[in-house]
Amino acid sequence: MFVVGGESLIDLVQERPGADGAVRLTAHQGGSPYNCAIALSKLGNDTGYLCPISRDGFGTYLLGPLDAAGVMPLLKERVTAPTTLAVVTLNARMEAQYEFYRGADRAFTADGLKQALPRDLELFQIGGFCPIEPADALAWAEVASEALARGATLSMDPNVRPSLVDDFDSYKQRLGVFLDLVHLVKLSREDLLALDATRSIEQHARDLLARPNCELVVVTLGDEGSVAYTAAGTAQAGIYAPPVFGDTVGAGDSLMAGILTLLGEEGNLKPGRLRMLDSVALSRVLRFGAVVAGLNCGHKGCNPPSRAEVDAVLAANG
Repeated sequence: MFVVGGESLIDLVQERPGADGAVRLTAHQGGSPYNCAIALSKLGNDTGYLCPISRDGFGTYLLGPLDAAGVMPLLKERVTAPTTLAVVTLNARMEAQYEFYRGADRAFTADGLKQALPRDLELFQIGGFCPIEPADALAWAEVASEALARGATLSMDPNVRPSLVDDFDSYKQRLGVFLDLVHLVKLSREDLLALDATRSIEQHARDLLARPNCELVVVTLGDEGSVAYTAAGTAQAGIYAPPVFGDTVGAGDSLMAGILTLLGEEGNLKPGRLRMLDSVALSRVLRFGAVVAGLNCGHKGCNPPSRAEVDAVLAANG
């Protein structure tokens, strides 16, 4: 089983103000790990999701897409803490401002998370909020270490958010604990700039590959595509542009799911195999991920494609 651990939340997004001046918010299910779990399952992977879900109405709203995609919630008992909210409002210049109100995604214990891990654990994907709070980071690091001890491949998509932490240097130290554990990491160019703007993407990648377990680094470059690095090769791939564009919400999460899917299918989602991926293999993996991400961008909001949709595009484009 592929297991994704980390936050689910509700995005409350302000609509453009109407003539009456009232502020109206539209609710969307979200959270990078949540999106990635759904994308993995829709691509045909046996997928479990490790995050507390609230008993409130928003919790029920979150469970709907998980169920529709065939994702197994691994924490069966819903929690009393309210669903975590990400509130997106617009200032006078119509610029987005973000505030997070965290609740259910933090309502866990390390023991509870570890007990919920399945016996058959091929992959453990660590989510973006895990290193933000010191107590949470300790718990999630325990879970990641337990997954590693069971023989799972570990991957991470940090989604670095400086605005969510009071002490960014301490955050980077906590993030480093996870980066020392994982075999595969995907970051955006913006993530790397936040972590150290003085270093090039390639320097960041080589530093990551020098960590104890890391064998594959993928960096997303927005509309310039993505680039991947291993000890054996480097490759870059462009984006796949859908016939009709919606938005980019969940594109990076979908790309990550595509990369993990193809690596698993080709027998390369294993320590020792990842480091041996050459430029040809990396190009193939990035192209698959780009199609998954591009098809997601054909919709408003995060709506990852099915495997049949991805295969149809790949067949039509060679």
